[in-house]
Amino acid sequence: MSIGKERRLRRIFRKDGRTVIVPMDHGVTMGPVTGLVNMQAIVDKLASGGADAIVVHKGVAKSLELHGMGLITHLSASTSLGPDPDWKVQVTSVLQAIRLGADGVSIHVNVGAENENAMLVDMGMIADECEEYGVPLLAMMYPRGPNIKSSHDPDLVKHVARLGAELGADVVKTNFTGSVESFRDVVRGCPVPVVIAGGPKARTDEDVVRMVYESIQAGGVGISIGRNVFQHRDPTVMVKVLAAIVHEDATVKEGLKILEEE
Repeated sequence: MSIGKERRLRRIFRKDGRTVIVPMDHGVTMGPVTGLVNMQAIVDKLASGGADAIVVHKGVAKSLELHGMGLITHLSASTSLGPDPDWKVQVTSVLQAIRLGADGVSIHVNVGAENENAMLVDMGMIADECEEYGVPLLAMMYPRGPNIKSSHDPDLVKHVARLGAELGADVVKTNFTGSVESFRDVVRGCPVPVVIAGGPKARTDEDVVRMVYESIQAGGVGISIGRNVFQHRDPTVMVKVLAAIVHEDATVKEGLKILEEE
């Protein structure tokens, strides 16, 4: 690994080798959803809570004060209005991310989608550019498409995580599979660090806290959770809770206690 990539990874991951990332690229897909109307305001709250890095698109990245958090520029896009929302296309370059001062880039691949092949081509080429410029690549790898019955199926998640690593990702983001045992298999089969996605807004805070705790117990190195953080009633406190679990090995009970006290 190049020294440039190592240095950038240290701005995303703490010394314990773990990270709390908050993706906020949803404005492209869904518009200015709740929590992402004022981007600087939510970034301020996340920084106060102890988030390690954020994921945003290039236009938003230009104007944000990051308060020391790592910046990951998202290279993929599609909208909920288009004929095929699962087809993520490349909308900027690794070089442009470098110009913005990014510490890493991210891409989104829906494995099983009708245009999976095009997304895999994009990922392969982007991974090569990341290697050339010394930029870490976070690959968001999901089983998603017309023949996918469950995007949390352990065998499918295990496959897509390994695919991300095989094509050059430095970190893979994917779905939690529902148990420590099944997610441990995902981590074992992926030769690069794995972080979990948060998915749609959860029913309860405890659901989110327990999912994060179990992913860490299984060997995951952190989270990349968006809506369950930036749409929380108190994003700063939610980040504190998740950071305590990821970085301090807090239990579910201890995490929920922080929520209650705050």
